[in-house]
Amino acid sequence: MKPSEIQAILTEYSVRPGKQKGQNFLIDERVANREVDYAGIEPDDVVLEIGPGLGMLTDRLITRAKRVVGIEFDPGLCSYLRERYGDRIDLIEGDALKIEFPDFDKMVSNIPYNISSPLIFKLLDHHFDRAIVMIQREFAERMIAKPDTDDYSRLTVNTYYRAECRVLEHVPRSRFWPEPEVDSAIVMLTPRPPPFRVMDEDLFFKLIDVLFQHRRKKISTILKMKRIAPGKVMTLPYVDLRVEALSPEQIGVLSDSISSLKE
Repeated sequence: MKPSEIQAILTEYSVRPGKQKGQNFLIDERVANREVDYAGIEPDDVVLEIGPGLGMLTDRLITRAKRVVGIEFDPGLCSYLRERYGDRIDLIEGDALKIEFPDFDKMVSNIPYNISSPLIFKLLDHHFDRAIVMIQREFAERMIAKPDTDDYSRLTVNTYYRAECRVLEHVPRSRFWPEPEVDSAIVMLTPRPPPFRVMDEDLFFKLIDVLFQHRRKKISTILKMKRIAPGKVMTLPYVDLRVEALSPEQIGVLSDSISSLKE
């Protein structure tokens, strides 16, 4: 779809794309084809698409999947999608961060940049077979980062614990209209059992959040400040280090050590 065609549709349906909405429309059909191919959609699959927009991916998904469920926030785009697809898709109008996801097998989505982080965390809480998502390149690099790097983060550890994550390709900003300020990446997420086990997952995830909120402080300082294992902090492993130096497995060891103290 050419930018002039996009502009005409947006004008007709009173849609004004903006940064606050994260609306940047993919204009390269070859990229869309590859995204859908990566998903490996089977005829009995239910596919979830967040932010179908003008239907660049939707056109391809409805020819392969049993059913496509789209969640779209913009009322104007919802009107366009209803007129274009009718009952060929199940369209849900609203905020994808607030709406409970229906059951689905695959997700294929060009995720609005402004909701990338909370949406990925929400996705990882759900059961699915595979997700193909287009996100900011910098965000994708955080998902697969290694310890002792600036990109290593709470997102990295959460993703690693819950799913295999692969960056499939980088997509230049010129493939979108309006052109965003950053390049993008196509990422594949495949849920799998955790590569290591922890005694208390709630504590493990809480610990990840707390430590990365203060990533420049020593772990001992953070644990004392948050009154985690009070009086026994210095008996724990890794407390003289910063969390960015620990692998996900080592954070798991720390979590289990705290759990053992509580018992």
